[in-house]
Amino acid sequence: MKRRDFLALLGGATGWPLRAHAQQAGKIYRIGFLRVGQPPKSFVEGFRRGLREQGLIEGRNVVIEWGLASKVAQLPDALAELIRLKVDVLLASGTSSVLLTRHAAGTIPVVFVAAVDPVAIGLVPGLARPGGTVTGITTVAEELNGKRLQLLQQLIPNLSTVAFLVRTDSPATAEHTNLAESAARTLGMRLRVVSVRDQSEFEGAFSAAKGAGALLVVDDSVFTAQRIRIAELALKNQLPTMYGHRDMVVAGGLMTYGPDYADLYRHAADQLHKILKGTKPSDLPVEQPTKFEFILNLKTAKALGLTVPPTLLTRADEVIE
Repeated sequence: MKRRDFLALLGGATGWPLRAHAQQAGKIYRIGFLRVGQPPKSFVEGFRRGLREQGLIEGRNVVIEWGLASKVAQLPDALAELIRLKVDVLLASGTSSVLLTRHAAGTIPVVFVAAVDPVAIGLVPGLARPGGTVTGITTVAEELNGKRLQLLQQLIPNLSTVAFLVRTDSPATAEHTNLAESAARTLGMRLRVVSVRDQSEFEGAFSAAKGAGALLVVDDSVFTAQRIRIAELALKNQLPTMYGHRDMVVAGGLMTYGPDYADLYRHAADQLHKILKGTKPSDLPVEQPTKFEFILNLKTAKALGLTVPPTLLTRADEVIE
C-alpha cells in the first residue's frame, strides 16, 4: 500500500474534512505518531479505541499527524515535520522512535510503546517516577525470551541452537542479546546472534542462520514493517520462527508469545489523554504489560513439516489455520 493511500485510510471514518469538522468543537489536540514503517492495523485500532474511550474523537477534538519514515535514517526528518506541525504530544512507536525523541523532541511530551528498557538506556531514572518529558510502556520483561524458547523446545525435540535476529545499530540490541543468552543457557541451548542493519541484509542473515534449529526475532519496528518478507524467508530457509507479537504470525510467521500490542496502544492513548489534560509525564509511571498471548500459525507449521503437539495447541490463545 502506498503511503498516501495509507494516510487516507488512517484519516478516520467520518466523511467530513478532518480539521474543518474538528474546529467546530473548540480545542483541537494534535498528536504526532512517530514510527518506522506503517504501523500494523491492530496497533492503530487499539490506539484509536483508547482515544475514543477518553473522549478524544478524530474529526471532533483530536487530529493525528502521521510521521512515518520508510527507514530509520529518515526518522529525524519525520520528527522534524511533526515538530513543525506543533503537535501537543508525541507517540513514539517502536525502539528507534523513542531513542530519537529522548534527545530531539525538545519540550514536547513523549509517550512511547517500545521493546526497550528505559532505565537501562538512560531514558528515565526509574519506572515509577520517570522524570523529564518522557513516559510510556515498555514491553521488555526478563522472562519473555525464556518462555519463547521453552515454546520452541516443546515444538522441536532436541533443539540445541537458536539463531537470534537483531538490528545492528539499535542501542537496545546488547540488552536484548544478554537477556536472550541468559535464557538460552538456563534451558541448555546455544544462541547464535545474527545482526542486520536493515532489510537489504535479510538474505545474508537467513543464510547465516542456517543450521540453527529455530530462529528468535527481536521485537523491533523495522522487523515489524518487514514482517511479510521475514516470514517468507523463514519458510524458504525452513526455519521455525518465534516472534514477539500477533501481527508477525498473521503475516505468515510460525509462533508468537508476547504482549497484546493492541491493548498496549490503548493504554498509551490513556497516558496521552492525561498529559493533554495537564498531568506531567514525569508523574506518570512507565507501564509494563500484564496481558500476554501465545498464537500459533498451523498453516505455517504444516508448510515447515512440523507436527504441533496437542499440548501446544491447547495452550494457544489463538490458532491460525
